[in-house]
Amino acid sequence: MDYRDILYETDDRLAFITLNRPEKLNALNNNLRGEVMDAMREAEHDDAIGVIVLRAAGRSFSAGYDLSPSRAAGDDDFVSHRSKLPDTGSTHPGATQWSRHVVMTNWIVWELAKPVVAQIQGHCLAGGTELATTCDFRIVAEDAQIGYPPVRAMTTMDMLWTPWHLPPAKAREFAFMGDSVSGEEMARLGWANYAVPKEELGEFTERFARRLGYIDNEMLMYTKRAVNRQYETMGIRTALHSGTEIQALSAQRAAAKEWGRRVREDGLKAALEWRDGPFRDFRGAYDSAPKDRAVAGTDKKAD
Repeated sequence: MDYRDILYETDDRLAFITLNRPEKLNALNNNLRGEVMDAMREAEHDDAIGVIVLRAAGRSFSAGYDLSPSRAAGDDDFVSHRSKLPDTGSTHPGATQWSRHVVMTNWIVWELAKPVVAQIQGHCLAGGTELATTCDFRIVAEDAQIGYPPVRAMTTMDMLWTPWHLPPAKAREFAFMGDSVSGEEMARLGWANYAVPKEELGEFTERFARRLGYIDNEMLMYTKRAVNRQYETMGIRTALHSGTEIQALSAQRAAAKEWGRRVREDGLKAALEWRDGPFRDFRGAYDSAPKDRAVAGTDKKAD
């Protein structure tokens, strides 16, 4: 396939989909997301393939959604010509429909007939966690860093997966502060199946996926469907969609305007440093980040 932002390869029973924007830490622009979903469908269509491995080039799985204006180039081949988003069957009109679109896109992975194994190294942040969480299995490097820093100043999580994958106390902590959690800890908490040394990650993931591939395609499909329907009976579809409505509301709060103002006036990198400064992690670890800034909305002129 002729992709720009991903690589697609097959080897015996496995299909490998590789996020391929390493210079951007595999930030998820609309075209990349559309290419991933197209490649997922390609692997689903191929009778020779039993298992899909989703991985990433470079030092990080994904830094999250691409926040730059170039996220939607407008002429990409793998987005809807109407919405400029990966096609979910809706154009998602309106100013606060992003999270609804995110969840609807991720249901494509959920409904695939074939299991998807995510191979995660480096940073896996925000939208990167949502994409990884929608996969059936997650294998992480022990020193990977999983987090959701946008909840500190931007909006609530686009896809509120934490209550479904983490113990209640940790689900709240992650959703409130988005702090970086190691791959080793995320395996202990149950979000990841395994955490392994980063130099062993690729080999371990492939061995795991090939073991899955010994099972025939229809059995894999029916098992995945059976497990999914249990979660759906417990309400996961309704819960995740209801979370998107609250995310839209959180974007309308007064303090959200400060984030937008800082992006416009100071640029994205400076705004990220402002967001993470008091936490002293992610962009807040930079010397130039404001460590003692005022709470958003309380002093709009404070730095």
